[in-house]
Amino acid sequence: MSEAALRPWNWEDPQELAATVDSFTEDLARVAKLEPLLAFETLDRGHFDQLGLTGIEFAAFKTNHPQALGTDLVSLTAEDGTTSQSRQVYRVDGASVFTELDITGPLPIADDTAGWVYAEHLIEHVTLRAGIAWLTEVKRVLRPGGLLRLTTPDLRVYCESYVNGDGFFGKHRRRMNRALTGVAPAMPARGAFMFNQLFYVYGHAWLYDREELTYALTTAGFAEDGITVRAYREGALPDVADLDQVLRNDETIYIEATA
Repeated sequence: MSEAALRPWNWEDPQELAATVDSFTEDLARVAKLEPLLAFETLDRGHFDQLGLTGIEFAAFKTNHPQALGTDLVSLTAEDGTTSQSRQVYRVDGASVFTELDITGPLPIADDTAGWVYAEHLIEHVTLRAGIAWLTEVKRVLRPGGLLRLTTPDLRVYCESYVNGDGFFGKHRRRMNRALTGVAPAMPARGAFMFNQLFYVYGHAWLYDREELTYALTTAGFAEDGITVRAYREGALPDVADLDQVLRNDETIYIEATA
């Protein structure tokens, strides 16, 4: 059992739980091997072509897309080193490609570099202002006609379930309990808890529905007529849509925008 699983887990104490989740994340960021591939000041299309990359997956220690650059704020750590925001691209465990980036600042990526960008359950962890600034950077680094696929918890789903008792809370709770077996106690079944945990338990900073996502995307420069709500694992680029994780599909809004 991991160190994180041995820490206290109290659903009703977000600050204590944050420390537990941080330890769990550190466990996930431990890898067997980091192989330096490329040092850079600014990644550009030439670097992507050199590495065989077509797009970027944010919030991914190990992307499952064979032509993606995975990136996260958290450093990957192996016995012989760490990524530590070194402007270095690594091969992780002989498979995926990774570099460490912070979405709250300018991305060290040239204009018109990536054919697509994917981010699952990331934007809700930063403020609205930071989220729009990051989306502006995403628009900049996408090639003309490039695709952004963005997923985040849908505030409307939570609100409607709390008011209407439509069964979503029970379904989501059972799914989370299965995922956290051996790590966390069962989530409380109270409706108010299920609603509040969306805001306070996971370090969320701003919640979205379709209207709020459209506002953020258009403010960042995406055209409204290029924004489309999608279903789980359905999208303009099937290989990118396949990155959606099943654990989150009951609570998630999936939205795509064309650069």
